[in-house]
Amino acid sequence: MSEWLVLSLAMAAACAVVLTIVVINNRRIPEDDDPSETPDVIEYMTMMIGVIYAIVLGLAIAGVWEARGAAQETVRQEAQAMHEISARAEVYPQEVRSRIRADVDAYVSYVVHDEWTYMAEKGELSDEGTALLERVRRSVTDYQPANDFEGQAYQPLVDQVAAADDARGARGQNAGATMPGVVWFGLIIGALVTVGLIFTLQIRRTGRELLLAGLFSVLIAFLLFLIWDFDAPFGRGISATAAPFTDLFPQISR
Repeated sequence: MSEWLVLSLAMAAACAVVLTIVVINNRRIPEDDDPSETPDVIEYMTMMIGVIYAIVLGLAIAGVWEARGAAQETVRQEAQAMHEISARAEVYPQEVRSRIRADVDAYVSYVVHDEWTYMAEKGELSDEGTALLERVRRSVTDYQPANDFEGQAYQPLVDQVAAADDARGARGQNAGATMPGVVWFGLIIGALVTVGLIFTLQIRRTGRELLLAGLFSVLIAFLLFLIWDFDAPFGRGISATAAPFTDLFPQISR
């Protein structure tokens, strides 16, 4: 199901539920009821709870957005490390250089075309990707430099392999959902309480009041969807991309 379809259904459902409750509740109100009798304390508590929930929503959105940015940064670091391995292998003999670059290209191609989908579905790294990175490591570390010039390039190459491995591990840690279940529980209960409190203000069936009630419920649904969409940095619509790999290794996208 499309992300936008999920969003549209969620907002439509929230709006429909709220408006239905308003209409049904309004039919039960006697004709002589005076909406101005709403105690001031209820209006104050409704406002305070709304403000508190807005702060919680803002913190949740900031948290998942920061997690997405961190996930994208790990991708950039991994891609840059693999690019450095391929570039620094220039000092090695043709056979060794070709083997290292072929292994690097194989790993990058697998990450972009296969592992990205695997992460989105499984929320973890694949064994095949780990094996391909280990092949790159073996290609770099198994070669014995033939002279001082090659020896000076050996350790930086090993360091770049370690950097790529570290960035890959961080990518794996960010592959799943970042928001704990207890936080989602609080967000959903808070949304129900916040929306529910608007019924204590004796909303009538006028077009203006129904419009405001519907827009309020739609806004809450949209913000919750936004948090849910950001919650999986590699798995949903607004997610981290493999652009750093394709930018540095344009040949793999051909």
